[in-house]
Amino acid sequence: MSEKARKLFEALDLDRNGMLTREEVITALRTKGPDLAAAGDLPFWGVGDADASSALFDAADQNGDAVLTLEEFATVVDRRFGWR
Repeated sequence: MSEKARKLFEALDLDRNGMLTREEVITALRTKGPDLAAAGDLPFWGVGDADASSALFDAADQNGDAVLTLEEFATVVDRRFGWR
């Protein structure tokens, strides 16, 4: 798992409970995405609309429990963003 994936997960975990919900991902990418991209913590093309954020969530939710663990999230974003 890359450090970038861990840092992005922490930035998106709005309630700091160690898991991401679909709403959290959508809200956090909409509100924090541009700043994260400007800081180099997220590719600019990774900042999308609600549908793109929801699709990222679906791709990462490997066990279908409607929450993402750091491991599930990192597996997808490391591959998708070329961080690993």
